Amino acid sequence: MADKQINGQPEKVAPPQKQYPVVLTGQPALVTGASSGIGKAVALGLARSGADVVVNYIGDATAAEDIAHEIESLGRRALAISADVSKEDEVEHMYAQAIQHFGTLHIAVSNAGLQADAPFDEMTLEQWNKVIGVNLTGQFLTTRAAVREFKRRGPKPDISVATGKLLCMSSVHQEIPWGGHVNYATSKGGINMMMRSIAQEIAPLRIRVNAIAPGAIRTPINREAWDTPEAYNKLMELVPYLRIGEPDDIARAAAWLVSDAADYITGATLYIDGGMTLYPGFATGG
Repeated sequence: MADKQINGQPEKVAPPQKQYPVVLTGQPALVTGASSGIGKAVALGLARSGADVVVNYIGDATAAEDIAHEIESLGRRALAISADVSKEDEVEHMYAQAIQHFGTLHIAVSNAGLQADAPFDEMTLEQWNKVIGVNLTGQFLTTRAAVREFKRRGPKPDISVATGKLLCMSSVHQEIPWGGHVNYATSKGGINMMMRSIAQEIAPLRIRVNAIAPGAIRTPINREAWDTPEAYNKLMELVPYLRIGEPDDIARAAAWLVSDAADYITGATLYIDGGMTLYPGFATGG
């Protein structure tokens, strides 16, 4: 059960049920940064919807292999591939491996991301380049490789109405400024315009491109924001819906966005944030 705050008092609320009604059978997917957190949930969610999945990771091979085995336990095929998405040669090699293994890809989810926080005047060029390289350039390289494969393969209307589906993982901080995290917020703002520009360009090819912008989600990267009652209460001041998001909240939306149920949606960002982008500080007039 997840903690919820009602008028400052904790209340137990059941997490969302893991229901995946959409069908992605015959549509292999690649998910970057899939060894933990949101990426892990999305990889498993796509598998529960019928997709075979490439689990991209960097660093923790054991965690990635465990997720691949979990996908296989769902009756789907899986392949764990190590690749640094900020490096062109590694992304190209990853796609070559994936296509050799599955024949093609129908879905690519650019999820890999990181933070390297510092006050602006103390932020180093290395910190700036590292975050922009993974969060923004990594999504450029991942989506570009996917578009090339979709164009090579061409439409498969018996499998999916769209020739291919791309999903960019952004953040509420593509909209909400975030002092002390200028490199991160800039990377997410860049993802927004990159995604929309790509969507505009390739829509005539029947390739759809959308984004999800998560708010506060219960993942290891932000544990300090939710793992104590004091931190959780402080976080809820920013979330009108009065509960933290779960990785599965993102995964179920991702599975829907890349399914034919969402076929007329492209160039859109879906905010999944419990109302964080409603600027709750102004709920009483500011």
